[in-house]
Amino acid sequence: MSKQSTKRKLTKVSSRLTSLRSELVAVDEQTLYLREEADESETRALVAENTGVDREARQAREHADANAKQRERVIVEISQLEQRQDELLDQLTSSD
Repeated sequence: MSKQSTKRKLTKVSSRLTSLRSELVAVDEQTLYLREEADESETRALVAENTGVDREARQAREHADANAKQRERVIVEISQLEQRQDELLDQLTSSD
């Protein structure tokens, strides 16, 4: 692989990593909010013993769980891209 091609790929990976790290910050904030909301909904459901409140609590928990899965996907992609970045840097330094 040419040095120029490697640099181009490295730039794309770096840009994507920056974007994903920003996304992770936003997802972390959402996760915190959604977990708190789910916890509060579950508490209200226990106190109210009402099917409508139970449904709201279940939906809030599902929302928080879905957000946690999204967070995990972002973390996995960041990890994969960091590995790819290391490989590209190794290629770049070995071609000198």
